[in-house]
Amino acid sequence: MKKAIAIIVSVLFVFAITSVSFATEKAAAPAPVEKKAAPVKAEKAAPVKVKVKQVSGDVTAVDAKAKTITVKGKKGDVVIAVDDKMLADVKAGDKVTAKYTEADGKNTAKSVKKAAAKKAEPVKMEKKAEPAAKPAAPAAKPVEKK
Repeated sequence: MKKAIAIIVSVLFVFAITSVSFATEKAAAPAPVEKKAAPVKAEKAAPVKVKVKQVSGDVTAVDAKAKTITVKGKKGDVVIAVDDKMLADVKAGDKVTAKYTEADGKNTAKSVKKAAAKKAEPVKMEKKAEPAAKPAAPAAKPVEKK
């Protein structure tokens, strides 16, 4: 009888250890993430890439109330909304390069830079070629005695 009880106790001990080890393996493994159903939208909007456009030309108008400037570029006049800082730096007649984005039919400035004033290049005076210095005449040979 002692042998039977010893065998039963040892078998129960083995089952207890194995069940504990299986329980820790499952707890250590990350639980599967449940995907929540996203609310259904009428349209799934794809990420919209905003293209930055550029126009260079003369500022033809500045509207302080509407905070816009009008730049006359190669393809025509472009009205661009600017912030206060950009508006303070620009006046009508300035040559500028403006980078802007277009959204909902409105152009919004990213940057407005004044074109650098072209400096007049100094006039280069042509120098007349001066004749090269003539080589000095060879020195007279000393007279040889005979």
